[in-house]
Amino acid sequence: MDSSPKVHVEFEGVSKSYDGRTMVVRDLDLVVYEGEFLTLLGPSGSGKTTCLMMLAGFQVPTSGAIRIGGRAVDDLPPRKRDIGVVFQNYALFPHMTVGENLSFPLEVRGMDPQEIRKRVGGSLELVRLEGLEGRRPGELSGGQQQRVAIARALVFEPALVLMDEPLGALDRRLREEMQYEVRRIQRKLGVTVVYVTHDQQEAMAMSDRVAVFQRGRIEQVAPPEALYEEPEREFVARFIGDNNLLHGRVIGVEGDLCRVETGGQIVTAFRVVPCQVGDLVSVAIRPERVAVSPKPGLYGNELDARIDDIAFLGDHLRLRMTVCDSPDFIAKIPNIVGHGGVLEGDRVRVGWTLTDARALEPDESGEGSP
Repeated sequence: MDSSPKVHVEFEGVSKSYDGRTMVVRDLDLVVYEGEFLTLLGPSGSGKTTCLMMLAGFQVPTSGAIRIGGRAVDDLPPRKRDIGVVFQNYALFPHMTVGENLSFPLEVRGMDPQEIRKRVGGSLELVRLEGLEGRRPGELSGGQQQRVAIARALVFEPALVLMDEPLGALDRRLREEMQYEVRRIQRKLGVTVVYVTHDQQEAMAMSDRVAVFQRGRIEQVAPPEALYEEPEREFVARFIGDNNLLHGRVIGVEGDLCRVETGGQIVTAFRVVPCQVGDLVSVAIRPERVAVSPKPGLYGNELDARIDDIAFLGDHLRLRMTVCDSPDFIAKIPNIVGHGGVLEGDRVRVGWTLTDARALEPDESGEGSP
């Protein structure tokens, strides 16, 4: 039997312009699989919300095709796409009770009253708000209102749910709690979710795959761990978590590795993109992979550094150093007894493995820092 996942949503060559000149989305190709939690991640203005609005039917593509379940939906209005939508501002009817808010999408579909009561009760149980159907939205907390909005998007049992920054208005603790709740509900129902956020931590914690957007294009689509460990472009390396970037020129190539001269020192890195001697590249190294004062010969890369600043962050120390003439090189070391062994102004050696350094094509735009 074919065990490959079935395609639920497909963007093929989709572009969008509001004024006929500036392209908000450019020639987008993207596949979403059935039962997948896919997040569209990127800075403001990168085109992720526009993609969601086109999928929902609230915006029309300038060119290209969008298919749901194999069917082109260009001619289908939003109400006929069988999609649940959750917005950041909840979009609940303030004059209706919770139960009436949930009943409304079922009533407009002409559903039997007994079935409506069953669906409303089941949806409230799913989001853990049993017994609150008689309250109005203004009598609920922000987290409870968001749960109602999620329940309303699910009450008519759509196969596809779209969420646009749904947790952005919540405080950090409640947002983290709701991340877990949204993921729990999605897994329990097996529904396909397309989720939009600019929060990297949120995308990493919730998603099966993440599509990273920049200037209307997708830079990389991959599971969260692959995005973090194996970024393919400088923008992704900068946007997903902390990353040190050293810029230099390739002076040697051997198999999957290349040697890069940067700031008067030599770094060996894994070649993510094809490169030749003389090419300019950016070398990315995660701060937590950098060892400070390592035993000589332990790492494939060992370089001179100067510690410029030490920040205490509870479970770890964040060292800002000058490495290869880069003044913003960061290392993270555990906060353990004896951490006073390094002081501001110290000159030390730092090291990391060959595969923890990745040679990427430089991003000339300079955009995308969180």
